[in-house]
Amino acid sequence: MGGSSSTERVETEVKEEENPELLKEPWRNVVWDHSTRTNLKQYLHDYKPTIDSVPRARILLIGAVGAGKSSFFNSINSVFRGNMTSQAKAGSDATCMTMQYRTYTVRAGRGGRPLAFLLCDTMGLEAGKDGGVNPKDIESILKGYIPDKYSFNPVQPMKADCQTGSRLPLQDRIHCVVCVIDATRFQYMADEMKKKLHEIQRTDFHDVPVLVLLTNVDNACPHVNRDLRNVYRSCFIKELITRASECLSVPVSHVLPVQNYTCETELNDSCDILLLSAMKQMLNFADNYLDNLEEDIE
Repeated sequence: MGGSSSTERVETEVKEEENPELLKEPWRNVVWDHSTRTNLKQYLHDYKPTIDSVPRARILLIGAVGAGKSSFFNSINSVFRGNMTSQAKAGSDATCMTMQYRTYTVRAGRGGRPLAFLLCDTMGLEAGKDGGVNPKDIESILKGYIPDKYSFNPVQPMKADCQTGSRLPLQDRIHCVVCVIDATRFQYMADEMKKKLHEIQRTDFHDVPVLVLLTNVDNACPHVNRDLRNVYRSCFIKELITRASECLSVPVSHVLPVQNYTCETELNDSCDILLLSAMKQMLNFADNYLDNLEEDIE
């Protein structure tokens, strides 16, 4: 009495089987052990761009305020420092808004040598005509004209007379663009924001590869929150990645989920593996871009 019938139980089981919250098998294979973390970290430690004239690959991070651009740099920096760092100002409110263009170096430990890549942080890409960084400034960044610590003005992009008539050396230009999106806010992403992202993708440097970094996945799905290793078994995260792919017109393989370090006090292997894997993919794409340019030169 009061219990569900066998028919109801069977129907429930069928529904769960048809629409599972967790897949039985991951749709991307990851070995979640310390050796994977060690190997990824060593790869980034030893990395060098494929062209000798480019000492460091430049990775541009764009996205809304609070999406996790600055936190991603802090997280990668933390992995190599061996402790939590907060070099780049990060947060979701106006007081933490990045107003300058910053190029950040990651070092091989405290006082160690600079690694061969730069993470370039921008003012937030906000909705509205006068909100956030101007897409024309993004194009100037791609071309290498905007220097470190340049202060953005949303309504007045860098003047054309500040730019030379020819392209700057390849080492000063951007080699990979990463659109950073908060997984918990993606469904509320304004149409104007999407329009800005597409406008940037149509700039003169449309051949620069584009990746999408899906941050905050641990707070987007309870299964992933309980165990980050469920990220590639979560049906919800898989759906988000597919939607991000469609929204920004990039292949699903170009969307990378991560959990940035924001409130933790200790490093975690699973978190590091996702962060380092994403960083490795960015550098691989930067190398692909450099390889294409080298072939054109030849």
